[in-house]
Amino acid sequence: METLRELYKSLKLRKRPEDIAEMVIGVLKDDLTASELGMLERAAKGSLKRQLFGYSSMAQEFAKAVGAERQVKKVIELFKLDNAENVDPNYIPDIENFIAQVSPLIGKAVGDNNFLADRLNKSERKARGLDLSKRAYNKKWRLLKRLERKLLKYQRELKKIEFQMIAKHGIVHHLEYKQFAKDKNTACFIAYYNARCNLRSVFTNQSQARPYDEISNMLYKKCAGERVVSKGFFGRKKVETQETSADWLAIAHIYTGQEVLSYLSDEQKGTLLGKWTNILQEIACLLDEVWGRSSINRETMIVRRGNDSSTWNNTAGAWNKARDQWMNIIYSLGMEFVLDEVCFGKVMRLMAADVAAWHRATGGKLDPNTEVWNKLPLPWEVFNGEKDCNKGLVIQYCREAGLDAETSGWIAPRHHGVEKFTPTPELVHGVQVASPFLATVLKKHKYYSGKNAKPFDPANN
Repeated sequence: METLRELYKSLKLRKRPEDIAEMVIGVLKDDLTASELGMLERAAKGSLKRQLFGYSSMAQEFAKAVGAERQVKKVIELFKLDNAENVDPNYIPDIENFIAQVSPLIGKAVGDNNFLADRLNKSERKARGLDLSKRAYNKKWRLLKRLERKLLKYQRELKKIEFQMIAKHGIVHHLEYKQFAKDKNTACFIAYYNARCNLRSVFTNQSQARPYDEISNMLYKKCAGERVVSKGFFGRKKVETQETSADWLAIAHIYTGQEVLSYLSDEQKGTLLGKWTNILQEIACLLDEVWGRSSINRETMIVRRGNDSSTWNNTAGAWNKARDQWMNIIYSLGMEFVLDEVCFGKVMRLMAADVAAWHRATGGKLDPNTEVWNKLPLPWEVFNGEKDCNKGLVIQYCREAGLDAETSGWIAPRHHGVEKFTPTPELVHGVQVASPFLATVLKKHKYYSGKNAKPFDPANN
């Protein structure tokens, strides 16, 4: 039970697949065939638990937004408040309620933050019974303004982190423990596949490895009741099928293959479709905001000074993940006709200039997907009703770019193969290095960061 708790906690973390495989063995050890155990052992032998000096230089958590603790404490101090101990400065409704309760104490309306127009003058303060000097009043007024601004910033940072997590693994981090732990096979598949989904991108001019590897496939088959009992001649596997208690709705929070969705009721699929549609709309709003202030070169999608590339790429990744889930459910419900009316396009990530140069040096050209992206209406334009984007338009632009609209994932669910398991590399800004120790040193000296690297000083290293 304790190991299941640890697996559940890993849904919001970035644990290495090797470490999750180690825990999976502990949960399923009595239900694994020799073949299944051997597969998991190949991964688990690289777990930090089995290393003499086991550690990784890479953070095993997603970024965290900084709440309003400092600002709330200052308001409590300056306003001399006695009954504010229960305010959670990391919980948005608490912060909002706190602002709403404190602002009237100086006659300030929430949201009225114009320094010239919204402050009370001396006679207005007197009429409200505020025995405050101009200096004391201004100090409190500015503090509440800063708290409101902090709240907005905090909300935005939480949204960015939420979208980063969605880009990696869908909405699995919203699963309740009770549902996650209902079935051991389900929990183990979700936790391991989640770890694979959360792997960082490698600096390369080739495509990234897909998260669905042979161990993911084996654990998925166990959820489906398939059990490899032996291997015969020529590597042929003998498989038997048995009863399964897998929770397919839980699995659909991270993996929406057509087989998974076939186990769900139309009501469950409809609920998921509603969730993903709302998520798409929220993502489109942030994309619109970042696009409006970043001056992105839509034609090439190569990063240039002034682009908020981190926010854009994380949010674009979230859009593409949400769009895939949305489209998978559309097809599973037999509602392909919806695409004749609304067929959202993909969103291209920004590419670093050095990667783009690497592509060109090795004979690569502009990704034809970028050409389609250039022509289609932008996602927020579709949601705002400014422009239409349908299946016919997408097929037309894909054909002009030399792409098959269906197999390239523009108008239909994308299919994937099964990747071979490979050990998780130590990365420094995407560049693979030999060891965690070396990676730590390189990070410290800003190598591969795009900033000026600090020379090594043997006396201090």
